[in-house]
Amino acid sequence: MVLQAVKAGTVPEAVVALCQRIHDGGFKAWLVGGSLRDILIERSPKDWDIATTATPAEMMRLFKRVIPTGIAHGTVTVLFREGAYEITTLRGEGAYSDSRRPDEIFFVKDIEEDLARRDFTVNAVAYDPLTDRLIDPFGGIADMQRKLLRTVGKPEERFAEDGLRVLRAARFVATLEFALEADTERAIPQALPAFARVSNERVRDEWLRTMEARAPSRAFEVMRTTGILDITCPELGAQFGCTQNKFHAYDVWQHSLQCLDAITPEPVQRVAALLHDLGKPRTRVLSDKTGDYTFYNHETVGADMADEWLRKYRFSNEERARVVHLVRHHLVCYSSEWSDAAVRRFVKRVGLGEVDHLLELARADALAKGRPVDSELAALHELRGRIDEVRTQGAALSTKDLAVSGHDVMQHLGTPPGRVIGLVLEKLLERVLDEPALNQRDTLLGLVAGCAAEASATLPAANGNTNTNRGGEP
Repeated sequence: MVLQAVKAGTVPEAVVALCQRIHDGGFKAWLVGGSLRDILIERSPKDWDIATTATPAEMMRLFKRVIPTGIAHGTVTVLFREGAYEITTLRGEGAYSDSRRPDEIFFVKDIEEDLARRDFTVNAVAYDPLTDRLIDPFGGIADMQRKLLRTVGKPEERFAEDGLRVLRAARFVATLEFALEADTERAIPQALPAFARVSNERVRDEWLRTMEARAPSRAFEVMRTTGILDITCPELGAQFGCTQNKFHAYDVWQHSLQCLDAITPEPVQRVAALLHDLGKPRTRVLSDKTGDYTFYNHETVGADMADEWLRKYRFSNEERARVVHLVRHHLVCYSSEWSDAAVRRFVKRVGLGEVDHLLELARADALAKGRPVDSELAALHELRGRIDEVRTQGAALSTKDLAVSGHDVMQHLGTPPGRVIGLVLEKLLERVLDEPALNQRDTLLGLVAGCAAEASATLPAANGNTNTNRGGEP
């Protein structure tokens, strides 16, 4: 449902009071942008955008606490009644020679002139809370009613002004659950050169905002069909048409989108879901034995690919590490035959802090196969229960959990710090993973000499790679 008028009480009293203060100062103020759009489609706004005829200098005279957050573009943040409100002077814009920002801006007094510079009609509506008047010169409310995303004016011009707008169009298709108007969609491919000049940081931010949608797949399908994905992540585009095996009803692309929509709606978790099978197209091989496709080692290949992409698009170190870790470990081959020690080793390898995220990815991955997966879901449920038991028991899962420290080992051996000390602790942990009762200080110190001998014997190969047996117990 789309409202034809703003419901009484929808706009917070503090926002109305702020607009009244601006009016009392001799100026006008309107609610605009996403906050007003969300009110009209009966969603809760995250913040409140206000446009005014007052200049930044005049706003600073009207209010005591003003932060010049974007004063070059006419924007200030007013701290008012325990809230922070972004307020922008009505403005017009010159040419966009770099497809990123206008070469010049100029202040105007006409709200319709300000609305004319905005991207989509649904964002080009204004509301005066003091007179209860909606201003809709471009048919934005009608487009909301039709659930249609359409640019203000000619789409070629709007997209040429700011290359990011094509990606915003894809995002709004998902977050608003609207359809792209035909001319708007047709204009995207020719706007891709402008989009290619957009910074990677701005692209990353749009991806993360897209992940807040109920079904982010809608946006990524738009990205694929219009060519946006060929610029931002062609590795994902390579999944389209990449058929799988008898365990999957979908190609890799549709499987990834299904997994994306099925997982818990947390942005970083959803990035991991989208990228979890990034390595499949590069590793697909037709097996002579089964006559079906296999994707050997795709989780490792995919993790490396994801790491490279996440670095390029400037995700934080924490976000990148988490996504890469989940992609690398997303194959959970649990069976009831696993011993308790095997469960503890699984948790150690994955990390107690990430195991819940991994099991959630595994659940979404199973659901996204499009085949009956009751047995897989039951196995994951059983594994979760066994991991909960590990938590309850307080089992040692890292060398930090041992009853002895590196300092204790050095004192016992009479040796200085070195690689061997870490290896001894790892070998002690292996013993404790098998037999948790061994995690007693005196018991572990009694094992130190033997572990040191083993560690010294293997020290030259300490930096070598080890293989993970995914066919049975960890």
